[in-house]
Amino acid sequence: MSAIRPAAVVVLAAGEGTRMKSATPKVLHELCGRSLVGHVLAAARELQPESLVVVVGHAREQVTAHLTEIDPGVRTAVQAEQNGTGHAVRMALEELGGGAIDGTVVVVCGDTPLLTGETLTSLAATHSADGNAVTVLTAEVPDATGYGRIVRDGASGAVTAIVEHKDATESQRAIREINSGVFAFDGQLLADALGKVRTDNSQGEEYLTDVLGILREAGHRVGASVAADHREIAGINNRVQLAEARRILNDRLLHRAMLAGVTVIDPATTWVDVTVTFEQDVVVQPGTQLQGATHLGEGSDVGPNSRLKDTRVGAGARVDNTVSDGAVVGAQASVGPYAYLRPGTRLGAKGKIGTYVETKNASIGEGTKIPHLSYVGDATIGEYTNIGAASVFVNYDGQDKHHTTVGSHCRTGSDNMFVAPVTVGDGAYTAAGSVITKDVPPGSLAVARGQQRNIEGWVARKRPGSAAAKAAEAASRQVESED
Repeated sequence: MSAIRPAAVVVLAAGEGTRMKSATPKVLHELCGRSLVGHVLAAARELQPESLVVVVGHAREQVTAHLTEIDPGVRTAVQAEQNGTGHAVRMALEELGGGAIDGTVVVVCGDTPLLTGETLTSLAATHSADGNAVTVLTAEVPDATGYGRIVRDGASGAVTAIVEHKDATESQRAIREINSGVFAFDGQLLADALGKVRTDNSQGEEYLTDVLGILREAGHRVGASVAADHREIAGINNRVQLAEARRILNDRLLHRAMLAGVTVIDPATTWVDVTVTFEQDVVVQPGTQLQGATHLGEGSDVGPNSRLKDTRVGAGARVDNTVSDGAVVGAQASVGPYAYLRPGTRLGAKGKIGTYVETKNASIGEGTKIPHLSYVGDATIGEYTNIGAASVFVNYDGQDKHHTTVGSHCRTGSDNMFVAPVTVGDGAYTAAGSVITKDVPPGSLAVARGQQRNIEGWVARKRPGSAAAKAAEAASRQVESED
């Protein structure tokens, strides 16, 4: 094991989070595509610890199920009663075998989604390089009101105390360096010190911060590692702080994307998840939300006012005013405006899904166009086919879904109903207004509509005196005068 690779990372996630005022446990609230605890685990994994333990308590079944889903390798320790942070860490050590751990143990909070792996790596490196018994992650903040102040030895720079705001002197309150609640411990010393933590305080709890005093009194060095950005250590306690963290993280993600060659027209109205990926020369228009495993190919242009989830957009494609979930858009294809791509949609290269078109579980071939006002569901359409306006693929019989196949180089008329299961062969045409219920052979023209019949004089007889009747009478007189 390397000098800076921890033996364990312990994530404290047992609290209820009552200030969130939510039925959802605090650490499961989401921002930018991950839960709060999910962000912390992602940062912790960058350290490549030998063990990763999450201490659960409130709603532990729900939290544990989530952890299993997002990180199956994580271990959990149960803190049945929330008896303080020191007690929580003791539960984690018991999960790891109950004894002292040979190596570094990093302790982080489960509600700090802005914390980065880079900062944790720096903490572990400082801890190792300085030979500390414990190293506190600190930050210098513009306003330290309410935070525990870091008091250092003027000569050595070692941490001599963490003084809570209410207990601080006037000179100590002037200190802007604060405690983050994130620590790196010598595993052997941590286990021994936790056994000496007392509960004779106002809350009757075991405080992890008491370990620092115990170790210092025993002659061990307590050091600090200062975070480069104080916002990283911010914990989330309510919905306001959740929104603030979301804005910060979103700005961080967009900044990274823009430096990598993505044009974001209006970062203030563009929202992305941490799992979204981009290639160079992508343009993201205002009012766009990119979620899940969405990937934007080179030179693609998305937005404005589009929401794409788990969607792959090919190189040079254009997606305008579109909602898409689980779709694939081919290279140089065009989607929208006002299109809805549902799961299973696969649009081929140079294809088009146009205005007010909805698709679902549909494979649409290269160069094929569905330009206007149509629904295509449970379908396979070949290459370079044109689907007429106001077409509906009638896939549901009230009990089961059925499939429609339309071949390549077909031309279907406007206002067609394709009643599945049905197949239209390559090169076939269908007449406007047709209800296609039988297979159409390749190269055929299908006409499936009633013969038109004009009943002359109907308006005059059935709607006498109406505006329509008067217009018709005037038109008749005009024809007679021209004759």
